[in-house]
Amino acid sequence: MYAVIRTGGKQYKVSPGDRLKVELLEGEKGASIELSDILLVENDGNVKIGKEAAGIKVKAEIVSQGRAKKILVFKHKRRKSYRKMNGHRQYFTELLVKEISA
Repeated sequence: MYAVIRTGGKQYKVSPGDRLKVELLEGEKGASIELSDILLVENDGNVKIGKEAAGIKVKAEIVSQGRAKKILVFKHKRRKSYRKMNGHRQYFTELLVKEISA
């Protein structure tokens, strides 16, 4: 059994027991969360898409809140003495998928 969920503007394929890092969600470590934006659910060959999967929820637990590794953004224009460097660290929430309830 697996589901395709949408959170933070991205789509993820999840099944019970999976750990995944998503964009920052509110909640503390150990809190339970329900994801209701379900795009697709597959259970033993039975596939539900879109409105058919409307009442299905994915229950997950927040494992940790954190920040990803720093990425460097470097802008440069040749022969113009223009160089600019910037860094960015994205916040994330790590989830442990408990169950997909139909």
